[in-house]
Amino acid sequence: MVKELLSHVRPHRKTLVLGGLLGLIGSAAGLAMPLLAKYVVDAFGKAGSMAGPLLGLTAAVLIGAVVSAAGSYLMERTGEGIVLGARRKLVDRMLRLKVADVDRLKPGDLLSRVTGDTTLLRAVLTNGIVESVSATFMLVGAIIMMATMDGVLLLVTLLVVVVIGGLVALIMPRIQRAQTHAQEAVGEMGAVLDRALQAYRTVKASGAEEREIAVVGDAAVRARDRGLQVAGWTSLAGVATWMAVQIAFLAVLAVGGARVASGTLEVSSLIAFLLYLFYLVPPIGQLVQGGVQLQQGLAAMKRIKEIEDLPAEPVSAAVAGTGEPVGVTFQDVVFKYGDDRPTVHDGVTFEVPPGGLTALVGPSGAGKSTVFALIERFYDHQKGLITVGGRDIRDWPLGELRAALGYVEQDAPVLAGTLRENLLFAARDATEDELLRAVARTRLDDLVDRLPEGLETPVGHRGVLLSGGERQRVAIARALLRKPRLLLLDEATSQLDAVNELRLREVIAEVAAETTVLVIAHRLSTVTNADRIVVMEGGGVRAVGTHESLVGEDELYRELAATQFLVG
Repeated sequence: MVKELLSHVRPHRKTLVLGGLLGLIGSAAGLAMPLLAKYVVDAFGKAGSMAGPLLGLTAAVLIGAVVSAAGSYLMERTGEGIVLGARRKLVDRMLRLKVADVDRLKPGDLLSRVTGDTTLLRAVLTNGIVESVSATFMLVGAIIMMATMDGVLLLVTLLVVVVIGGLVALIMPRIQRAQTHAQEAVGEMGAVLDRALQAYRTVKASGAEEREIAVVGDAAVRARDRGLQVAGWTSLAGVATWMAVQIAFLAVLAVGGARVASGTLEVSSLIAFLLYLFYLVPPIGQLVQGGVQLQQGLAAMKRIKEIEDLPAEPVSAAVAGTGEPVGVTFQDVVFKYGDDRPTVHDGVTFEVPPGGLTALVGPSGAGKSTVFALIERFYDHQKGLITVGGRDIRDWPLGELRAALGYVEQDAPVLAGTLRENLLFAARDATEDELLRAVARTRLDDLVDRLPEGLETPVGHRGVLLSGGERQRVAIARALLRKPRLLLLDEATSQLDAVNELRLREVIAEVAAETTVLVIAHRLSTVTNADRIVVMEGGGVRAVGTHESLVGEDELYRELAATQFLVG
């Protein structure tokens, strides 16, 4: 983990070195102050001029302040750069993860890793490391200066500091464990809150506000308790540091006073030694704080590394979605979502020829949506063969495969942004004429005319300002603008009224004349004119045919058609 932490520093090492040097110069100016104070006391005792020592003391203070401020600014600037780099890298990894991994992760916890955990890196990789180096220099410099004053008093000081420093070292691992648990608790709180916000209207409609507030509140309490554990161990380390200096002061005062009384030590030297002793407080405190920040950074790095270590999808350049329609074949396909999950596809076999309209129908749980997930390669099947365009789906580069597909999900997600941004989301290079044609084909022109800013109108978070049917039509238009060689429609008319459903059926028929369209339908009325219908049940294919042939030959299809009043 330390090596991983330092990997984030490497691109900024020159700036960090410069900031560290400025910090060291400021520290060196500070180290001169107790010595100059000794000269002032000696000059006062000899009735000499104090102008020179006082001017030197003033100059040391001003130079140290200016140089330290410059070094501090560089550290802060570098810290922001480190956080930016860590966040970009983490977001890049998250958005390239396999769907299966994202499905088991919690969005709120992922956000916590991008925001909170990366922020912790900022402290440890700038202040923690660089200030620890500066503190070490100050500590060594102060010890050297103290050694020139009196070796006996130095031994007394080091004995006290080493004993209590050993106690602090025992505390550090506990701080890391407590910090890891605290960050996990914050991530869990984010996940619980995200759950409520994603189902906000359901929470309101169910009158569940108080219950959800209590659930989030309990998670917040757990995060608070974990944070208190961190605070407790951190405070203990800080108290130990303070005690080290105070006990050392008392010991030096006692031994030094006796040496002054015996005439073996000058009073000015004792005063300077005590000043250097108190000068040890900042570097020792910085070293302890650096140790605490290191433990926090290691805990954050562990959580970040958990995401970075997850396998990502292979990167391949997207290819423009143009070309001839492609067919699809499933041959003895076996698939389940996990080793501990039931089999979803058990020997699924069917063929979708290039061009035309093919429909997948069947009861819930038959494995219809999984067909689309496998075609998009959100998941990989365990056995059997899937081909797209006569080519094994695993031989397609992902970018090329997905560029050939248009996909309309069942819940037709719409992103925050303008209507134009949503329509062009999958086809950024589409022309204005192509955009307006897709709008007209999906009967969105009336919506555009009604919106106050037309295509530039924001649609709200998750398209909340649009109706369910409007969101579905936006999703379909978005897929059409991609110019797919294979269009996948998952329940694309489930939220449309009868008039718009009829219009969309006409659009689908029109598109099917240009490309291959594969539709999942619960409403059989949308697919009665399909070229072929694949009936699925229990993870397998039980029948394939047209609407007329299946009504006469397949009992399940006839039952589905009867319940929707499509047969007499």
